Amino acid sequence: MAAINRKDLQKLWIHSSEEDTEKEMVLRPADYDFPLTRQPRESFELKHDGSLVKGSPSPSDSLEEQQGRWELQDDKLALYTGSDSEPSRKLQIVSVDPDRLLVKK
Repeated sequence: MAAINRKDLQKLWIHSSEEDTEKEMVLRPADYDFPLTRQPRESFELKHDGSLVKGSPSPSDSLEEQQGRWELQDDKLALYTGSDSEPSRKLQIVSVDPDRLLVKK
């Protein structure tokens, strides 16, 4: 796989669960035409300065946001929430295009 360009990741990505496969998770940019859902979708905004805004559905069906930072480590996307020194999540990137981010589950 070719090296991943950090700039290609810098946007608001939203989980498109309808497109997931057994082994891979699909994320789309915020301007994608998503089907309607009852619950908010998981999301993360990867900003150019390395900061992160992670959105997760809450028990009350609203979107809960957490601040943090992100790093590109070879072909892995490391997400850090709060001031944690260890990533809360690491995603192995399969491919990234302007309209789709594909990661392993």
